[in-house]
Amino acid sequence: MGFIGFIREEIKVIRERDPAIHSNMEVFLYPSFKIMIYYRIAHRLYAKKHYFLARWVSQRGVRKTGIEIHPGAKIGKGFFIDHGNGVIIGETTIIGDNVTLYQGVTLGGTGKEHGKRHPTIGNNVMISTGAKVLGSFTIGDNSKIGAGSVVLSEVPPGSTVVGVPGRVVKRMNVSLPQDEMDHIDLPDPVMEDLAVLQHENEELTNRLLDLEQQVRELKRAQREK
Repeated sequence: MGFIGFIREEIKVIRERDPAIHSNMEVFLYPSFKIMIYYRIAHRLYAKKHYFLARWVSQRGVRKTGIEIHPGAKIGKGFFIDHGNGVIIGETTIIGDNVTLYQGVTLGGTGKEHGKRHPTIGNNVMISTGAKVLGSFTIGDNSKIGAGSVVLSEVPPGSTVVGVPGRVVKRMNVSLPQDEMDHIDLPDPVMEDLAVLQHENEELTNRLLDLEQQVRELKRAQREK
């Protein structure tokens, strides 16, 4: 894809996913648009082993946008970062097509190991505000990662993950349309656990009341004898 084709694709992606935008010209002001230009240039330099120049371009992008994408990362089509300040994407990260990240997301490693040390993100994945995905594993296609989650292990396709550490609370195994990429109305495992505990407590209370009633009836029966 040439530069003009890239510009058109970015305009299309941003206008589809951000309802706040009103014109194509606004796209040129978006951090997501700016950082992707810096990234594409830096990634091309990195692929040609011009590592210093690649990092120099990349760091200029960080200063301009607050988004850090290592030039070695591999990013597919339709990638979008909403707002984006504080987003960090590590060197060996692989991102599929039609992925959306929100501000504060980290796609990082867990230490100073060598080789593939950052996550692989499948197609049609949404990672919400402040989520951390740390380590060399795969987030399956059509998955959602809830805000503030810390994901440390493999996520099957079509999953919804929330919590610290992140756990799968829902499995859909269906495609994730853009109009369903809501990162607010996700399941709350803590509230679900509390609801279960409350229900169990009510059942125990009722059983205890039943036992007390039975004891009273037995005592009454013994007195009547």
